[in-house]
Amino acid sequence: MKPLRRAPGRRRPDLDDDRPVVLSQLRWRDLLSEALAGTLQRPARSALTSLGTVLGVGTFVAILGLTATASSQIDDRFNALSATEVTVEDIAREHDEFLELSFPADADARVGRLNGVRHAGVFWSVRLDEDTTVRSAPVGASGDGRQIQVVAASSGVLRAAVPTLTEGRIFDAWHDTAHQRVAVIGAGVAARLGITTLEARPAVFIGDEAFTVIGIVGDVRRKADLLLSVVVPRTTAQQVWGAPDGGAKMLIETQAGAAAQVASEAAVALDPAHPQYFKAVPPLDPKELRTEVTGDLDQLFLLLAAICLFIGTVGIANTTLVAVLERTGEIGLRRALGAHGRHITAQFLAESGALGTLGGQRRGLRLRQRTGLAHRCVPFLRRPDSEHGLPARRQGPGRAGHGVLPREGIQQRAVEATDR
Repeated sequence: MKPLRRAPGRRRPDLDDDRPVVLSQLRWRDLLSEALAGTLQRPARSALTSLGTVLGVGTFVAILGLTATASSQIDDRFNALSATEVTVEDIAREHDEFLELSFPADADARVGRLNGVRHAGVFWSVRLDEDTTVRSAPVGASGDGRQIQVVAASSGVLRAAVPTLTEGRIFDAWHDTAHQRVAVIGAGVAARLGITTLEARPAVFIGDEAFTVIGIVGDVRRKADLLLSVVVPRTTAQQVWGAPDGGAKMLIETQAGAAAQVASEAAVALDPAHPQYFKAVPPLDPKELRTEVTGDLDQLFLLLAAICLFIGTVGIANTTLVAVLERTGEIGLRRALGAHGRHITAQFLAESGALGTLGGQRRGLRLRQRTGLAHRCVPFLRRPDSEHGLPARRQGPGRAGHGVLPREGIQQRAVEATDR
């Protein structure tokens, strides 16, 4: 059949050069509606697909978070500083409710005479009235002084905290014995109070009591709360505000390996007549630490294994759903031949179970082999006198006896071992 020819001189109206050509367009609204319709038409498949994506991203975040948490807990439990730190708590109120402070005036010197002690000092938080503020001017308010904590501490506490001074110095034993009204503040407190330099000999006013600032601490290796506090001598605080209501503690810095011994002797050194008034808290024992760290790691890996198992289950379910959608013809044929719905369900569940079992066993065996090679583990079936492992079927005593019976082969190997 010949194609029709257009008469010369005639032009199709839809091909007129004067009319603009309109191209096909897809608006964002239409695109979103089509995508939403395609997603809602198969809700189960869309839910499983999105769940797989969510689990993948969630697993990545969870693994990072869990490993970071475990590492942080291990670092917090044991490091070079915590291994040389002993804390002694005042628990005299549990035995006598009328006792205010059990630490003697020379507590630093008593504990300092113990072998292995570098620095020791008593400290507590000063309880101020609700309307008492901390400011850098005698009149008016300077910053939000109500949120600044005041700590009474002896000079040994500042030394045991291993401070890094930005300017000035820390007070010493002379300031303690002379009841000097001096203070050491953290860099954050100095910024809040507007103290930038010590050249003008600034002072802080705790209520109506003035204390000369002699040092600004930029960082500490122990007791980080000192950076947000105003530290005054213990004797001065006791003279101005009285003894603490409770909660007094002693911080002891020891030499490496002496923390346990110092903890056992500190209570007797402080008060030989009433050692039960004090509770020494030594650092963790290395064996206990190893047990706790091992437990944390076991829980971490168990949780990761559970997450991976759940992801694998969702993956198998998603794959099975796709397989079912592709086998609708087969399902219809089986139903036409008389199969019930439960039969087809059982078939697909059995296929999924077999797929998961075979994949898990194969992957598990490979992972076990690679782990053994990485850690240089000796294979379970291996002759002691052979340089290379043989297959399991060749490891029997009959093979070792070169054709003799298994019992005779065992006896022969025992005799040879005895003769050697």
